[in-house]
Amino acid sequence: MTTTAEQLSATTLLRFATAGSVDDGKSTLVGRLLHDSKAVLTDQLEAVEQASLNRGQEAPDLALLTDGLRAEREQGITIDVAYRYFATTRRRFILADTPGHVQYTRNMVTGASTAELAVVLVDARNGVVEQTRRHAAVAALLRVPHVVLAVNKMDLVDYAEPVFAAIAEEFTAYAASLGVPEITAIPISALAGDNVVEPSAHMDWYGGPTVLEHLETVPVSHDLTACHARFPVQYVIRPQSAEHPDYRGYAGQIAAGVFRVGEAVSVLPSGRTTTITGIDALGESVDIAWAPQSVTLRLADDIDISRGDLIAPADDAPAVSQDVEATVCHVADQPLSVGQRVLLKHTTRTVKAIVKDIPSRLTLDDLSQHPAPGQLVANDIGRVVVRTAEPLALDPYEYSRRTGSFLLIDPADGTTLSAGMAGAAFAEAAEAVVTADDAEWDF
Repeated sequence: MTTTAEQLSATTLLRFATAGSVDDGKSTLVGRLLHDSKAVLTDQLEAVEQASLNRGQEAPDLALLTDGLRAEREQGITIDVAYRYFATTRRRFILADTPGHVQYTRNMVTGASTAELAVVLVDARNGVVEQTRRHAAVAALLRVPHVVLAVNKMDLVDYAEPVFAAIAEEFTAYAASLGVPEITAIPISALAGDNVVEPSAHMDWYGGPTVLEHLETVPVSHDLTACHARFPVQYVIRPQSAEHPDYRGYAGQIAAGVFRVGEAVSVLPSGRTTTITGIDALGESVDIAWAPQSVTLRLADDIDISRGDLIAPADDAPAVSQDVEATVCHVADQPLSVGQRVLLKHTTRTVKAIVKDIPSRLTLDDLSQHPAPGQLVANDIGRVVVRTAEPLALDPYEYSRRTGSFLLIDPADGTTLSAGMAGAAFAEAAEAVVTADDAEWDF
């Protein structure tokens, strides 16, 4: 007989993030998902019911299931990124509930950086606003492959189909212009539970999936083995013991792709080539290893290799350069200025760098570029040119979210300044796939 644990271990994992403007109902949606999918423990629900009574509310406020900070509960807003784990019999989930305030947009970058899907909420009464565009732009910049538009509070607009259709059409056109490959529009009421876990009895004009049904069935395309093989060296192992007098291995986690014994590889940034003679995993020698396994590679030649070097197939190695052109989301309170000295952290390598230029800052309402802003302040998204003291092997972010991303760090106190994505800002505009019962919609 198959146990529940065995069933869950065989299911796939989906990482997703929620985003939206203030009071659009993100935390309520998350709370409804957890409550209606039976992922809330009795004592958690009792605590929420008591907290709701203390605030004079008769019904439990499900938003309190994720708003854990005292300031969040007092103000009724989300400030920090709240991570929650839950599971159904079909799939496991790691959810990041991100804030809606403009000054916390940087938190969405944190929550969505590893997400395969983003749920962008819109208040049906307000439609698409600037913060909606901002969150769509961040999802596009981070190359999140699936975006769900959840048009919330449909109960406050009498479940009107034209209201939903107009919002869905406007958002889809905007997101498609950013290159978002797939957009699913769902009309919901998080407070009443319409189309969250169970289909709504008030919107018979909608024939698409509920939010949970879509989360359970959306294709999860995080197969890192199909990507360009990359191995950032984290540690050099040289025991020099009587048992292993000549052992030299290079330990780390495979960021992407597959490595095989006998394969010719390049060590970057030096560019020296050699061959993999052995792979050690969990104390045993294996012939093949793949992402995201942590392994030790043994090479045929004694090459000067240290932490931060990158091992890649000899015929598929990334370009090495000291000039980095990228899009960054500035996350620090202190500005990022032209001429500023920083540290650049890429995989396991950290090098000194200087900000040579800030060519533009993105204006999200019309996607125009404000030229030569001189500096970026908190929550700004802009293009930067950085010159590093040592060569780096960066992939374009569109090819690899792991080896195409980096951080800019303040060398004085270690504060993270900006999160960067190498290469082009947005994917080429694509014809978005809208799966809100396509036969009835003409988006």
